[in-house]
Amino acid sequence: MTAAAPAKTEYEAVIGLEIHCQLSTNTKIFTPSSAEFGADPNTHIDPITVGMPGVLPVLNEKVLEYAVKTGLALNCQIAPYSKFDRKQYFYPDLPKNYQISQYDLPIAEHGWIEIELVDKKSGNVERKKIGITRLHMEEDAGKLVHAGSDRLAGSTYSLVDYNRAGVPLVEIVSEPDLRTGKEAAEYAQEVRRIVRYLGVGDGNMQEGSLRCDVNISIRPKGQEAFGTKVEIKNMNSFSAIQKAIDYEIERQTEAVESGDEEIVQETRLWDESTQVTKSMRSKEGSSDYRYFPEPDLPPIEVSKKQLETWKAALPELPADKRHRYETDLGLSAYDTRVLTDDSSIANYFERTIATGADAKVSANWVMGDIAGYLNAEKLSIGDIGLTPEGLGEMVTLISSGTISNKIGKDLLPTLLKEGGSPKAIVEEKGLVQISDPAAIEAIIDEVMADNPDELAKYRAGKKKLQGFFVGQVMKRSGGRADPKLTNQLLGKKLNG
Repeated sequence: MTAAAPAKTEYEAVIGLEIHCQLSTNTKIFTPSSAEFGADPNTHIDPITVGMPGVLPVLNEKVLEYAVKTGLALNCQIAPYSKFDRKQYFYPDLPKNYQISQYDLPIAEHGWIEIELVDKKSGNVERKKIGITRLHMEEDAGKLVHAGSDRLAGSTYSLVDYNRAGVPLVEIVSEPDLRTGKEAAEYAQEVRRIVRYLGVGDGNMQEGSLRCDVNISIRPKGQEAFGTKVEIKNMNSFSAIQKAIDYEIERQTEAVESGDEEIVQETRLWDESTQVTKSMRSKEGSSDYRYFPEPDLPPIEVSKKQLETWKAALPELPADKRHRYETDLGLSAYDTRVLTDDSSIANYFERTIATGADAKVSANWVMGDIAGYLNAEKLSIGDIGLTPEGLGEMVTLISSGTISNKIGKDLLPTLLKEGGSPKAIVEEKGLVQISDPAAIEAIIDEVMADNPDELAKYRAGKKKLQGFFVGQVMKRSGGRADPKLTNQLLGKKLNG
């Protein structure tokens, strides 16, 4: 009797994200220098940023407000007492040779957010809570620009821009609750939605104002102990996060199964051009940074009164809005995700349905024709001429049968560019839908008389030609004939 082959080991990934989010304050975290993005190199620096002797940092109060609001939105516990620490490391883009951050007493801890994974085909929704370990404040480093080679010197060189040094950040560290690249990408997108809804940051990954580092390991399914953790950097899009994780899961699984490569704790870079991760350096531990309390900044105390004031100022957050749209408006999970991805789109939609317009029909216009126009013209929803009240008016005209959907689509380009009242334009141009059966029958009779060959073919069995006759009736009526009534009357006459 032959022995059964051993069962193949199944592995699962254990993934956590560290998200650095630049806060959209006018000035830096500890100095009055501008935090503006895109200025000429090294124009937004000062003695405090570069750590000159005798200077003292002062915490920007707006940074504390933004950090606390973000912590509250992430369902974190806000610390009544926290402090800043010095994190020592030596790199050309860190002018002081240390970073002011928070270590053992961060401003916020023990939170969570809900992510949604929607299957577009089936419409099924999987919801999952992802824990937030902590959120802390810190200053950003400068930026190195690797410029290439100097032929005369015979070496490569890099340039450093200290404008970004001292720009305020919050670092959001997740629990290792993520299991796939898709989950991680959705988690990062949800954090960005929250940041944008709060108005505390723009979340622009291309400009580096939102940066994600991934920590990933694998282990046999059912095992509680973690495997060796690898960090991945240099991902500038959500699709890159998913691809980098999927690649790293495959790389680590193959390494463990083959035994040809040892998984070591290291930092790897995602190479977008080759779609692989590459080793960068061994990963530091917290002891390497030699943290100690920042001597030049006092501890932070957040009073209950101040906390309640900031909490009361929070807007409705993306997850709450999604749930409300599904429960109260009857929209699908997919529709709610599209509508709530951008707070300005959600506000536009809500102002539209506040006019009494049908929610589903309004959603289709916002997600379809209007979104297509915004993408093609590279505009935001606030740049178009069509107001939410105007869209609501047009949706109501269609729902009431005053105009057809086709006439609405014909009007849309003008409304998007010039604005105005759809009702007034319809009345001015005589575009009211023809709903009189006698009037439509007269047009049908004319079309049938003018197309005897097509009529004969239809009555000989080529039933698809009904679409041709519908088109001719709509064309002759200037798109004003009621489509539903036209189909009913046409069917009777063609088959008569």
